[in-house]
Amino acid sequence: MSTDRVVRTFLDYFQQRGHRRITGSTLLPPPGDSVLFTTAGMHPLTPHLEGLPHPLGRRLVNVQRCLRTTDLDEVGDDTHLTVFEMLGTWSLGDYGSSRSLRWGHDLLVNGFGVDPGLLHATVFGGDERTEPDTESLRTWQELGVPVEPTVEENWWSNGPTGPCGPDSEIFVWTGDTPPRSTPTRDGRWVEVWNHVMMRHRRHEDGVLETLPQQSIDTGLGLERLVAVLQGKRSVFETDLFEPWMRTVPSLWHPDDESSLRLVCDHLRSAVVVIGDGVVPSSTGRGYVLRRLVRRVLTTLWRDDPSRTLGDLPEEPYAHTLDRFGQSGRPQGVREVLLDEERRFGRLVERGRRVLSRPRFAGPLGEDDFHYLHDTHGLPRDLVLALRADPR
Repeated sequence: MSTDRVVRTFLDYFQQRGHRRITGSTLLPPPGDSVLFTTAGMHPLTPHLEGLPHPLGRRLVNVQRCLRTTDLDEVGDDTHLTVFEMLGTWSLGDYGSSRSLRWGHDLLVNGFGVDPGLLHATVFGGDERTEPDTESLRTWQELGVPVEPTVEENWWSNGPTGPCGPDSEIFVWTGDTPPRSTPTRDGRWVEVWNHVMMRHRRHEDGVLETLPQQSIDTGLGLERLVAVLQGKRSVFETDLFEPWMRTVPSLWHPDDESSLRLVCDHLRSAVVVIGDGVVPSSTGRGYVLRRLVRRVLTTLWRDDPSRTLGDLPEEPYAHTLDRFGQSGRPQGVREVLLDEERRFGRLVERGRRVLSRPRFAGPLGEDDFHYLHDTHGLPRDLVLALRADPR
């Protein structure tokens, strides 16, 4: 099942059940939102989850691109990405958790053909402030799906304040053996779909206020789902990454598979960020982009410093821009990356000269790292990379 077919199947299923499709926004959150990038499909809908009527009604569905910097250190495993797409559904004060979970189960099993014996769910087991989610627990038991109650793993919030509530996560078994154990005890259970019951608003003092409108917010990770449906070991083996995973190794030979995956993820993510109008800079969104590009270059230059990002063909750039519905030209994105590459190259040369000084010959302390960053603009990760490969 191709990625495009997965998306069409998802949208058709919920549109047939009265959901109106809303246009997924860019990675840039709406004005007034304090986050740098949209990290979840619910970001643009926060006012409506708190009770503001939506012009298209109470049942919504969309595809939203997201970026999460919190997962940067995990990129390179089988499932984590920096930029990804989230398939989302919302019930704004309409149906409840049981219907949402039953539809989710039906779509996975009868729409996507997932073996029901490979499913497992988790639900909120309750804590000192909030009752356990007995409705979701009972629903999974009626559907015959194994279910595991947890506490922290099944409470969703978008930050220290704002809408929050218990959630129920759906996992698919990806191991080579029959399913065993539970999602919290075996990493071969891969989470694909999260159903959040937006029942509360958390205030700055931590107090939970019951929302007058009880809503459902679900998010289904497209890349993870596609990997499961295509029978792939990781998201990097799907059609979404095929041009990157084919062209990058033809030019460079990263040290290991994890490094190759990091390069492909960060380049693909950089293309999407640039496609949404961000350029590299020393602060804010631009700094996130700069960090992505420089992590790529630090990894690639260990293998062959003579090659540049300009050696990459246009195909992966065009493939990614098309996947995310962005209107930018591949050549324009390439020029932004090449300009940042030139800037980084000059910084690396300056860094080599600075680190060759006698004062930096021995082990570096925190004062050294602060000095190198504040005085010479050399971040810690670059200093460590240059020390490991001083040339």
